[in-house]
Amino acid sequence: MSYKQAEVSEIIDNIRRIFQVITEKSNRVAHETGLTGPQLWVVKILEETSPLKVSDLAHRMYLHPATMVGLLDRLEGKNLVIRTRSETDRRVVYIDLTEHGRELVRKSPEVVQSLLVKGLEALAEQKLGNISTGLEQVVKILGAQSTSPQLIMSPEINMPKRRKRKVAS
Repeated sequence: MSYKQAEVSEIIDNIRRIFQVITEKSNRVAHETGLTGPQLWVVKILEETSPLKVSDLAHRMYLHPATMVGLLDRLEGKNLVIRTRSETDRRVVYIDLTEHGRELVRKSPEVVQSLLVKGLEALAEQKLGNISTGLEQVVKILGAQSTSPQLIMSPEINMPKRRKRKVAS
């Protein structure tokens, strides 16, 4: 096997590993909690630091605030979170966990999205740039540049497109 074939093989296997871990962890979350990974991630963030403004929660999850609305609607419908308007600025909405939400967090597994974000945030800028460039190239190879970024194992789509970086061919 040539060097190039070995590298392609390793990349394909690593992509398979990523999909396998995401699928397994997401299925475990759904089975144990009845929530999608992103929904559980919201609850876990709120358990660490709440109440939070919707915009701050979206920022911590690398999501557009409009994307948070669907997640919060579903969580509120399950009596896991509560929204409260600021008394000083009625445009500001704070999110907090209900007691039911706190109970669910105590017995829930780790969320794959949280592991991914923590790991990426810990990397040096150069390594992060290398990963970003490599993934952008994979997206280009698959012709998925215009595909809306759907949250992992969830029906939600992250709204506006982020900045675009030029990908070398």
